Amino acid sequence: MTVGPGSSTKGSPGSVRPPAVAGSFYPGSPEPLRVALREAFADAVVPPADAAVPKALVVPHAGYVYSGAIAASAYARIVPARSTIRRVVLLGPSHRVYVRGLAVPGVDAFRTPLGIVPIDASGRDAALDLAGVRVDDRAHAHEHSLEVQLPFLQSVLDDFELLAFSVGDATVDEVTAVLDVCWGGPETLVVISTDLSHYHGHDEATRLDARTAAAIVACRPDDVGDSDACGAYPLRGLLQAASERGLSVERLDLRNSGDTAGDRHRVVGYGAFAVS
Repeated sequence: MTVGPGSSTKGSPGSVRPPAVAGSFYPGSPEPLRVALREAFADAVVPPADAAVPKALVVPHAGYVYSGAIAASAYARIVPARSTIRRVVLLGPSHRVYVRGLAVPGVDAFRTPLGIVPIDASGRDAALDLAGVRVDDRAHAHEHSLEVQLPFLQSVLDDFELLAFSVGDATVDEVTAVLDVCWGGPETLVVISTDLSHYHGHDEATRLDARTAAAIVACRPDDVGDSDACGAYPLRGLLQAASERGLSVERLDLRNSGDTAGDRHRVVGYGAFAVS
């Protein structure tokens, strides 16, 4: 696929969260980053010609050399809607800061080497009316689970606004309440950022991740344990929301770091799923 210029520049944002993991999780300069994205899409699962544009995606969030191709297998599905999707609701786990519930950023925009992504301020205000949601820029300042998704989104979408949630110790009901408020129509894409099992041998990880993938496809949030996915909290919320809406989940890709760029003794699992 062709990776676009990726520079979401709507508005003239004031306070901006700068990239925290550019140069480590992915290249820190525009052209090397575009090359890395092209390589990820080249190694991704190619969608069928008649594939529907999903309402939501589940994608991994490791360094691009490890999980980029698996993430690209999901993002390739939304290319036909690049001018339709104008807002992305992105939820990922908080790795560095304890969060009770869900944290939104107070800044006006996020920046990547590919440009500025403005925050959906009205959507943030609506979410802040819900229990368990608060502003906490500390939870976003160094969080990679959200940041690594932005260059992919910038490469496959035209201008869009971002509604980002760093999810900590949140209940399924709290996450589904946020999704209910932010669900929108075809202009809104929901993205859940999560890796799967951590630090097992390749064969054991393959078995565990296959079991987790089956629970995801069957929309069984109670069967996704905390150790099955680092983003289990937002993932369970999405599965509950999908089940309530009668939506289906499709497994797009399932690999681990031993299949991509790491050794096979201590791997991390990655899955890509589409909700339609």
